[in-house]
Amino acid sequence: MTRARAGGFAAVAPPRSRRPVVPPRSAPAPAALSALSAVRTAPAVRGAPYRGGVDSTERPRGPHLEWTVVASDVGPLLLAATPEGLVRVEFHAGPDRVDAMIGPLVSRLGADALRPAPGGEVLLAEPIRQLAAYFSGALRRFELPLDWRLSSGFNRQVLQELDRSVPYGAVVGYGELAARVGQPGGAQAVGNAMGSNPLPLVVACHRVVENDGGIGGFGGGVETKRRLLALEGVLPEPLF
Repeated sequence: MTRARAGGFAAVAPPRSRRPVVPPRSAPAPAALSALSAVRTAPAVRGAPYRGGVDSTERPRGPHLEWTVVASDVGPLLLAATPEGLVRVEFHAGPDRVDAMIGPLVSRLGADALRPAPGGEVLLAEPIRQLAAYFSGALRRFELPLDWRLSSGFNRQVLQELDRSVPYGAVVGYGELAARVGQPGGAQAVGNAMGSNPLPLVVACHRVVENDGGIGGFGGGVETKRRLLALEGVLPEPLF
């Protein structure tokens, strides 16, 4: 017999009359299988620090988006901010909806997404503090830098007029707000602008109501709108 080197192992060359003996392959270690499974099932979302539903504390070096979910009197809120300011507020941010909310936002802004550990927020520290003060009744106007990149044109014009001229405890009709931006008869367009608002609650589209006194629609749901108006003293607090 002769000895040959094969793949780093010392192998014995068998006689021609026999089939070669192939050494059994060792099974992958459990840790390797787990890592492979994670790679195969991870969603393809732009921004390395955002790994689907997994939180990352690795702060990106380039343009980034900081986001979190906070509890509130109207349910969980998704908050997102860039170095320019608060860029997104979204209602009903339950665990089953968060990934669907963040993915498109990351793509649209072209930024890496970071969800810091609770208490480790940087860009969102002040928005979180002011929202808590608002729901406790201690704050009546948000004083935050806003990143308006998710709104443009007429929609942004209307939303900025709303933010400037309709204070806590007041309401305005869709038609009246249209007239304030030089578009009398543009009530429907104003309604569309309210529906496009990327910063509800902070830019208070819940204060825009129908001209005949009806409460009107709301992206976060009519019941959420009622509760916010009740908090601000416009409507009576619900009994239940």
